[in-house]
Amino acid sequence: MRLLHLVVICSLIFAAAYVYRIKMESTARVERVLQLRAEIREQREAIAILRSEWAKLDAPLRLQGLVERHLPLKPLNATQYDTLKNLPERPPRFARPDNPDPIGSMIDTIDAINEEPPVTGSVSRPEDQQ
Repeated sequence: MRLLHLVVICSLIFAAAYVYRIKMESTARVERVLQLRAEIREQREAIAILRSEWAKLDAPLRLQGLVERHLPLKPLNATQYDTLKNLPERPPRFARPDNPDPIGSMIDTIDAINEEPPVTGSVSRPEDQQ
């Protein structure tokens, strides 16, 4: 009988300790959830403040005043447009359209151009030195 009483008392102590541990873990998790909710609320308030500041900074009237104050821009007239024939020439293409590696061909073309020695006014071309 004493052994049975001892086993029951030990199991009750073990059960009480287990229940206490579960209670402490749940209390810690509840505190963590409350802390996270408070942080989320603070972050949402900060986001709301930043959005209101952005709206104030992005206001069209404010931007118009800054443009007029700091940029010497004039209104665009329809006569300011030019014809397409006055556009500058298209830059040279360093890659062939049918090449599977256009970047590699660009690098090869640029390297080939850079390998030629530069000709200055004080040095004649190599063909002319004969």
